Amino acid sequence: MQAKAKKAKIQKQKFSWELMYRQRYLLLMSVPFVVWLFIFKYIPLWGWTMAFQEVKPATFSLSFFERTFVGFANFQKAFSDRIFAQTIINTIGTSILGIALGTISAIVFAVMLNEIRFMKFKKITQTISYLPHFVSWVVIASIAKMVCNDGGLLDRMTGRDLKLLSTNSVMIWVVICVINIWKEVGWDAIVYLSAMAGIDSGLYEAAKVDGANRLQRIWHITLPGIKPTIIVLLIMSIGSTLNVGMERQMLLSNAIVQDHTMVLSWFAYLRGIGNNNYGVGTAIGMFQSVVGITLLLIANKIASLFGESKLI
Repeated sequence: MQAKAKKAKIQKQKFSWELMYRQRYLLLMSVPFVVWLFIFKYIPLWGWTMAFQEVKPATFSLSFFERTFVGFANFQKAFSDRIFAQTIINTIGTSILGIALGTISAIVFAVMLNEIRFMKFKKITQTISYLPHFVSWVVIASIAKMVCNDGGLLDRMTGRDLKLLSTNSVMIWVVICVINIWKEVGWDAIVYLSAMAGIDSGLYEAAKVDGANRLQRIWHITLPGIKPTIIVLLIMSIGSTLNVGMERQMLLSNAIVQDHTMVLSWFAYLRGIGNNNYGVGTAIGMFQSVVGITLLLIANKIASLFGESKLI
């Protein structure tokens, strides 16, 4: 029995080496990306040591061993901050709302594009829709403020004072998420369109013969066909729940609504760089990463328990 198991193990190892040899050119092409990943993603993890030290501009000239080791004091200082709790609520609320609305919008938009049969119009529409993705948030925020600010375009069109960017409530989360959707929906839809392109066209023909209308074909063929893609992207999105972009929050915020727009990335910037206490800023960033990885693993495990697609 042991000899049989050992033989099977040797055959498996031999197959692995043969497979690697056959794919040697693909592996060679991946080397620059692996090097880039190692240099820019793994080596900087050494900077996490600052979360356990007192790191200020005055200590930059000191070596790692010369700096004062403070243990978890930086974490305690960050967690006990008066605005930390509200910052966590803002981050999670904005993130969950953005994931839900963003995913639904991207899927609906992708389905609509997929159903367009006039190819020239489809290509023009898709190109226009993902152009905002390449525009800086500075420009996007300027346009959004002209439209949504008090007395802006929407207020003049509706004849009402909507106060979209000056209401200090969770409503500002919705406004920011809608602006983000307008910027990213075209780009996000590309992945779903690619998944739809892989669905067998024969399924649509068979459904059409059976008398299924367009909505029925979308519901029973298109959406189940892209379900694995949706789940994988959702798992990845859940992993970045606490990594809400600081740029959009800062640029779309003001003194009135800042209580509901402050997120962890912005908080880390203010308490770290703003207060010249890089240890606290690093501690907040480390907290974001650890929680993000934990959420990613939990979401992946839940997906696997239900027999759905998973990342690892």
